[in-house]
Amino acid sequence: MRFVPIIAAAFMIPLGLGAAPAVAQQPGPPVVSVTGTGEIERVPDFARIFISVTNQADAVGEAVAANNEATSRALSRLAELGVAREDILTSNFQVYDTPERRDRDGNIRPQPAYTAAHQLRVVTRDIDGVGQLAGEVLALDGMTFQSIAWGLDRSDEAQDEARRLAVADARRQAQVLTEAAGVEIGPIRQISEGHVSIGPRPEMDQMMMRSAAQAVPIVPPAFVRYGASVRVDWELTQ
Repeated sequence: MRFVPIIAAAFMIPLGLGAAPAVAQQPGPPVVSVTGTGEIERVPDFARIFISVTNQADAVGEAVAANNEATSRALSRLAELGVAREDILTSNFQVYDTPERRDRDGNIRPQPAYTAAHQLRVVTRDIDGVGQLAGEVLALDGMTFQSIAWGLDRSDEAQDEARRLAVADARRQAQVLTEAAGVEIGPIRQISEGHVSIGPRPEMDQMMMRSAAQAVPIVPPAFVRYGASVRVDWELTQ
């Protein structure tokens, strides 16, 4: 007896010959996807002031020594103003070649070869007195105001509340859409967080003060805003 082997083969029919393309169907019931947003406002509990102590000299050691002395004066003045030592942190310290500077005619301006810069972060809870504090410190030689930020002691709670509001907003939108379409929302298929924002952010320009102590015109914000967005996919039911 002779056995003839059976060979199974798959054939693809080009669409150009008139074959209809297969339509892929998504598994599961249809969904409605909505992005919700939420925002919460809280009165700030504290302010972070970022300042820089900068000194220049022809030798590295001289620049560092001058910078240490200037930083010590700043710390002493902050202590006199009632700022606790634990509320002052070093955010950065650098010693680098002084960048080249030219005058309007293109000639190189002579200046010390090295620059030492010490960045400090000062935390104060006297929100209304931030401008006066900044002015007192910046009246010292070599001080540069960099930026200021406002914050909450329990920022995580504000962020969570913004997330809850974002989810509620997404559900509201989904209900409006499904009611208009004559369907109902079922269980959640997927939920993902878009972003969490905090404002106002530091927006102060750099400034240099070398005159007598005076208040810097800083107006504290009435609120710190926390925003969140979420994307939620609901299954649809008839």
